[in-house]
Amino acid sequence: MCLSCLRVGHFAKDCKKKVTCNICRLAHPTPLHEDKPRSKEVEITRENSGATSLYCKKASNSNHTSMIIPVWLSCTDPASPEVLVYALLDTQSSNTFINRDVCEIIKADSEPVRLKLSTIASQNTIEKCQRISGLKVRGYFSQKKIELPPTYTREYIPLERNSIPTCKTAEAWKHLVNIAKEMPEELDCPIGLLIGYDCAAALKPRKVIAGKDNDPFAVRTDLGWCIVGPTSHLSGPGNPVGYCHRTFSKEIPPIRPTSIIRALEMDFCNINSKERTVSQEDIKFLEILSKEIQHNNEGHIEMPLPFRARPHLPKNKHLAEVRLKHLKTKFRKYPQFESDYIKFMEKIIEAGDAEEVYDASNDGSTWYIPHHGVYHPRKPGKIRVVFDCSAKFRNTSLNDHLLTGPDLIKALPGVLCRFREHCIALTCDVESMFHRFHVNPGDRDFLRFLWWKDGDTRTEPREYRMRVHIFGASSSPGCANYGFKHLANKYQEKYPLTAAFIQRNFYVDDGLISVETEEEARQLIREANEICAKGQLHLHKFVSNKKGLLDAILEGKPDTTTKEVDLNYNIVPTQSVLGVKWNTVMDTFAFNVTLNPGAATRRGILSTVASVYDPLGFIAPFLLAGKRVLQEMCKQGVGWDEHLPSELKPRWESWIKDVDNLKLV
Repeated sequence: MCLSCLRVGHFAKDCKKKVTCNICRLAHPTPLHEDKPRSKEVEITRENSGATSLYCKKASNSNHTSMIIPVWLSCTDPASPEVLVYALLDTQSSNTFINRDVCEIIKADSEPVRLKLSTIASQNTIEKCQRISGLKVRGYFSQKKIELPPTYTREYIPLERNSIPTCKTAEAWKHLVNIAKEMPEELDCPIGLLIGYDCAAALKPRKVIAGKDNDPFAVRTDLGWCIVGPTSHLSGPGNPVGYCHRTFSKEIPPIRPTSIIRALEMDFCNINSKERTVSQEDIKFLEILSKEIQHNNEGHIEMPLPFRARPHLPKNKHLAEVRLKHLKTKFRKYPQFESDYIKFMEKIIEAGDAEEVYDASNDGSTWYIPHHGVYHPRKPGKIRVVFDCSAKFRNTSLNDHLLTGPDLIKALPGVLCRFREHCIALTCDVESMFHRFHVNPGDRDFLRFLWWKDGDTRTEPREYRMRVHIFGASSSPGCANYGFKHLANKYQEKYPLTAAFIQRNFYVDDGLISVETEEEARQLIREANEICAKGQLHLHKFVSNKKGLLDAILEGKPDTTTKEVDLNYNIVPTQSVLGVKWNTVMDTFAFNVTLNPGAATRRGILSTVASVYDPLGFIAPFLLAGKRVLQEMCKQGVGWDEHLPSELKPRWESWIKDVDNLKLV
């Protein structure tokens, strides 16, 4: 059990929600408070309003002095009076503070702000205060004025008057007698300032008188002399008043209505392309592709592998051999996995996406890539072979040397919103998009892999290499998007409508668009197929909310496939559009959420709420109710794997039951 918050699951040293005793203000829960004998009682006082220091106080007077000095304080307003106050020169405070009553006396202009204060007694405490600008101070005997930085008001400056050095303090020490005449008696003025290290001019020492080891020392600044140390030779070793002036403060920007609106729209707004930054690596990526992109003799767009610098890689064939042996072992355990895997590999070899190589590898410019199979979670039986370009050998991998390029993908909310802009909606997909873009012949040896001839695992594996940009290479998404948009730009004058479609309405390989008329839709489909054919790309899986439009697609291009969409009104067909359900008959977005809620812990609830996909924020009010349960758990300090508090359980169970009602939205 934690002795700081009385909760189980952690110890006091790891507690993030420590409490303060209401009786003695020490760092322990009130039920653990113990009354001590009065003669030894030490009261720990922390002024919440000040939050600038921590000090311990006894009934006796202080016998030490500090960096406290009388100053004349004024502001820029000529009509404002000049006020005499004591100022604490605090080298451990990040900001300068002024007593609120003093601020009212000098009638300084102020504006409300919020500060985040961190001290030895508290961390990140939010305090409301006023910010004052244009304040000036000068020493008690000086005419030189020092401008203060923006100063913040506090109700109280934690300081004991007994710690103020005076001329009598100097007279008590032989090495300080000469400065006694330059220091006044104790003055009848308030403690009004705490000057932090943001005002170096006021803290800068001009002269120091050190004395012996245990003697007080004197420091002269532009504001005058001050003395730090014991007040007399009879002072005991212990300080009745001990200060820890260590303050860090940060002004919090004001919350304006526009800020609130911007925060609420963060999940739903499109990304402004002007706000996207382009790094030097992104620029290099674009330069490499723009110089070397071309149409090859087969009609495919061909691009190099965008290296940061052309690498000299170690021989890693042994790594590929070991991984292939592990794959063979898995084949023996799962025959269906073996069958699907072999079919996929034979398909890419027959399509010319991979080729067998017979020549010896070149040192430094050859890399063997391990591969493994992954099934689509929502498409049973559909396997995809992923080439592991992140596989390390001698602390390096192929992905370590590849540039990923800039983000050329349009924002998902924007693509979906434009998809519902007009009455006729249409979606399509680029078949095997990555494999439609070829790699320059000089870079293909970096994409070698091992495989069995005709998928016969009884034979010795042979060497192959990919001729296309592959799944698993960090550069492939950037290259595919760049090549697709390059194709659209190349034929923009001849096909302006379709070029704009490719540039603005594709999210990776999924195209979504809406138009006003069926004639415009037919033109768009025809031109899109023509442009894609020029780069050996193939559009398929057309879906539309107009049955006649799909019939026209099949009649005009028999080899073009559509999804099996039943447009009879007896059955309501629902298609997935970038993860969002689209009812093609009602022409509306829908929600059919199937949750598998885990344990009712903070971790499980976070996973459940985050699993509801809503990129446009249609059900944001519903999701907010689930997030508020999570927020309450965070406020109460519930651990990641602690069970849901009993008072929140009805709210969470009600939210889970309401998930089924989303299909009615």
